Amino acid sequence: MTASVHGGCTDRVARVTASIREASDNDWPRVYPIYAAIVADGRTYAFPEGQSMDEARPWWMEQSPGRTVVACDGDTILGSAKMGPNRPGRGAHVATASFMVDPAYQGRGVGRMLGEHVVEWARSSGYRSMQFNAVVERNTAAVQLWESLGFQIIGTVPEAFDHQDDGLVGLHVMFLRL
Repeated sequence: MTASVHGGCTDRVARVTASIREASDNDWPRVYPIYAAIVADGRTYAFPEGQSMDEARPWWMEQSPGRTVVACDGDTILGSAKMGPNRPGRGAHVATASFMVDPAYQGRGVGRMLGEHVVEWARSSGYRSMQFNAVVERNTAAVQLWESLGFQIIGTVPEAFDHQDDGLVGLHVMFLRL
């Protein structure tokens, strides 16, 4: 159990045990509600809001050379990550990734499991480094997680994200040498 603070109250949150596997076409209908809820929340992603399941699919389900994985507890999808080269051609030696965890499972270690999986995938795939292009500066849980995995903030683009609550806020570029 770990203690976490939400809205001034301290809750005891149990860590979850999950397995991570390659996402299949059959997983998308169960990943989409997570995607739609997080995008609609307006605090972490600049993806278009209100997308149908078919419209959202190419925004999350990566094609080769990228890949998408899901974190599962039995048949329950707890979260997902997509990863691949940050840029094509001469930038393809740098990996990037994006992560979404079902709000019901946030703060329970799913993001860390996915993050560790992606870093290991990038290393074993021969990438030289990883770059996250748009980490919302107000997303302190993500910033702290990525820093704990060795990422550094190498720059912040001011007022690059229109946050649901805070208006225009910065987007961090975070970097990890592999």
